[in-house]
Amino acid sequence: MSKEYAHKVPAAKEAAVADIVEKLKNSKSVVIASYSGLTVAQVTELRAKCRAEDAHYCVLKNRLVKRALDEVGITGMDDLLNGPNAFIFGMKDEVSAPKIVSDFIEKNKLECLKITGGIVEGAAADAKAVSALAKMPSREELLATMVGCLVSPVSALVAVLDEIAEKKQEVA
Repeated sequence: MSKEYAHKVPAAKEAAVADIVEKLKNSKSVVIASYSGLTVAQVTELRAKCRAEDAHYCVLKNRLVKRALDEVGITGMDDLLNGPNAFIFGMKDEVSAPKIVSDFIEKNKLECLKITGGIVEGAAADAKAVSALAKMPSREELLATMVGCLVSPVSALVAVLDEIAEKKQEVA
């Protein structure tokens, strides 16, 4: 009986590592946050916000994450994989996961939830880099700004041409 159990555990761990590897490959960014002291209600609220923004919040064993990172080839994360950590995988863009966590910390004035680091573009990032990423505008905000910049001169030109046409009609 113990032999059967011994074979099931490694298979389960391998499956868990494979799942983490898949998430690492498919995510645009990953936030690692120390969450000790969060209430169940706060974790539930944060998970809901993550789901709404196409991000995955999960608590994983640090040893399994380390194995997955080794498989993917990401180094320099050993210091961060201590204690209770939550991993937020941003699937939509690089900014969404850091922004969700950072906004949640600010909104609830939490000291028990801290961004300790993360992964951006397949490389390890420290807490400062992840926090700086959270302050950047999202892809949609940048696109809206760019469209506004492109439309503004065109609409100004249309207004000037309308004025000229009106003046010509008044003169005629």
